Amino acid sequence: MSHDDFDLLVIGAGSGGVRAARTAAALGKRVAIVEQRFWGGTCVNIGCVPKKLLVYAAEFAEQFQASAGFGWQLSAPQLNWQTLIEHKNQEIQRLQNIYAKLLSDSGVITIQGHACLQDAHTVAVGEQHYRAQHILIATGSQAQVPDIAGHQHGMVSDAMFYLKQLPQSIAIIGAGYIGVEFAGILNRLGVKVSLVDKYALPLNGFDQEAREIIAQQMQQHGIQIHQQQRLHQIQAQGQHLELSLNDGQMLKVEAVLFATGRRANTTGLGLEALGIQMETDGRIKTNAHMQTNIANIYAIGDVANSQQLTPVALADAMTLVDHLYGDGSLQARQRITPTAIFSHPEYACVGMTEQQARQNFADDLSIFISAFKPLKHTLSGLSERTWMKLIVQKSTDTVLGAHMVGESAAEIIQGIAIAIQAGAKKADFDSTLGIHPTAAEEFVTMRKATR
Repeated sequence: MSHDDFDLLVIGAGSGGVRAARTAAALGKRVAIVEQRFWGGTCVNIGCVPKKLLVYAAEFAEQFQASAGFGWQLSAPQLNWQTLIEHKNQEIQRLQNIYAKLLSDSGVITIQGHACLQDAHTVAVGEQHYRAQHILIATGSQAQVPDIAGHQHGMVSDAMFYLKQLPQSIAIIGAGYIGVEFAGILNRLGVKVSLVDKYALPLNGFDQEAREIIAQQMQQHGIQIHQQQRLHQIQAQGQHLELSLNDGQMLKVEAVLFATGRRANTTGLGLEALGIQMETDGRIKTNAHMQTNIANIYAIGDVANSQQLTPVALADAMTLVDHLYGDGSLQARQRITPTAIFSHPEYACVGMTEQQARQNFADDLSIFISAFKPLKHTLSGLSERTWMKLIVQKSTDTVLGAHMVGESAAEIIQGIAIAIQAGAKKADFDSTLGIHPTAAEEFVTMRKATR
């Protein structure tokens, strides 16, 4: 093939790679995308989408229980795990097909196989070589497994979506996004869950108060949290696994899930031979334009970004295409990243934690908190509570952060994120009418600072 087969060649057809490829193709550029596994990447296939489907499935257990307080009489509900997984697989296959069609309809050339960089402009896929003016690495990340004795007996989150049957008991190692989310899912589906966390509270890095509330409610639901513990080794004992923790404590479970972080997918790409610089944690080092130290090679999403979130990869893709083929104006925008943990209870936030705000603004803060039993649970008889926090800079009245633990937290915080991205003041919240009766109205009715 010729020296310039493509204007842009993308390695990796996850959320970021597909968005970059489609957007560039829509501008009339010659674009190809290489994928060795499945169209749509982690998020669509073994990440956010199937995880959320399992969250929905798990929520029914509580809804069945809550319905009794509203007069419903149900026979004992029973989960057919195989049916759930079968239906999940059908939906994921539908989404894979949609991604493939989106690419072909956009005029993007799709190439199946493993890509390896040969030089700054050449990518080999099997025996075939392709040349491009610009190359984008968007290969994402994968779950990492700790190097401990017996680690082969555990599994990572990918496997959770294809289990033949649910275990009766499980130990989840790590209490970040993935660990906490699967703890809530499995607990509500009737699995006995032990959560082993090296920190004092789950969700390290998030708001301290929110973490305390989540930990308390998780324990109320029967999840055993082993705080400030590390897994020493795993031994197979018949049909069970025996886990040794660093304090000498032993756990006996049917399954082990490693939720111990993710690492960038850079193996076998030929990066070392080209001299592409890496961060100390294995991510590809990039500048503000997502550009590596080789001028025409770029990287976006999990493989380069410390925020391993689909919307971040999508935003990276749009910014990159604008940099390459637009006026570069997107780079001037400062992003505030909202996020949600689909735990039980659900947690969502945008902007600063109170701890971050204290570090930046010391005592120039007003903290507004509301905690209450939702109207639904006044009849359900369940112990669920909702908690909200607004963090405001006193001197400017600027809302620096918003946090919520409770039902529909993610849906509510998405709207709040628009206001905070736009630089909203607390006065703007105060002058906004609430929608009654909702939990969301609490965000516009908090008048008196808690501290």
